[in-house]
Amino acid sequence: MTESVDYSSRVRPSGTPNDLPHHPAASTRPNGRKLSHADLTPEEVLAIEHMVTEDDTPVDNLFSEKQRHLLTRPLYASWPGPGEGRLFMVASDVGVFRSPLESPLVPDVFLSLDVAPPQDWWTKSNRVYAMWEYKKPPDIVIEVVSNKVGGETGNKMDRYASFGVPCYVVFDPHDNLQSGVLHAFERNSAALYQQCSPDPLPVAGLSLKLWRGTFEGREDTWLRWHDASGELLLTGEERAGLERNRAKRAEDRAERAEDRAERAEDRAERAEDRAERLAALLRAHGLSPDNGDPPS
Repeated sequence: MTESVDYSSRVRPSGTPNDLPHHPAASTRPNGRKLSHADLTPEEVLAIEHMVTEDDTPVDNLFSEKQRHLLTRPLYASWPGPGEGRLFMVASDVGVFRSPLESPLVPDVFLSLDVAPPQDWWTKSNRVYAMWEYKKPPDIVIEVVSNKVGGETGNKMDRYASFGVPCYVVFDPHDNLQSGVLHAFERNSAALYQQCSPDPLPVAGLSLKLWRGTFEGREDTWLRWHDASGELLLTGEERAGLERNRAKRAEDRAERAEDRAERAEDRAERAEDRAERLAALLRAHGLSPDNGDPPS
């Protein structure tokens, strides 16, 4: 059974009025149309040049940094996409802006279907995920919990719902929030998140599962993508390693086949030598090698 999670009554941090889900610079206009570049007001267009798209904030810990890699690399290396001819974009620590006037959200990882990065990604609004450019929010957002103050199940979750993100995943490897290691949520028609299964996720035909193994030299429990058939999506390095192993096994099989052929050839040569020696012995006793009778 799923249950709706209404976080609208949670207290937000003071001094962040732009974080309110009903801020005037929202993702829709009064007529309900999605915000696009053509809809921006002169004030919003001017604000684009002053958006903070990058800063020098370091990643929080080594595990989280590696976990982000493990959630981005396999999609480009092993996933054909959500369907034939359909594009996708996956990124880590990239700002998601709903409006130039509103502070962004910066997911640990997001996946957006049917979009592609612009050719000129050095333009100010192209350096980030600007919803007025892509005309949609990301489809899946993943947050990796590293402490108890990130707001992953509080104000941050509330804002993702207000941004319109259909699927929200929280991975809490050390159970800092004391609510379990992995949770997935689906946004319902009331713009609230209700808990759902991460296997499979409600969009993209993908699953997220816990996986015990070694990545970049460290063994741990990681969060990994799996495809619609349940197969693990491999990183490029894992695919290369798998291909090397396959090539090595094929080489070993070829060497064993060559060894067998050489041994068979040796046996044939030894049999021929024995036959020649026997024939010589028979002739030495005045017998024909063909039937053992004395030669006529």
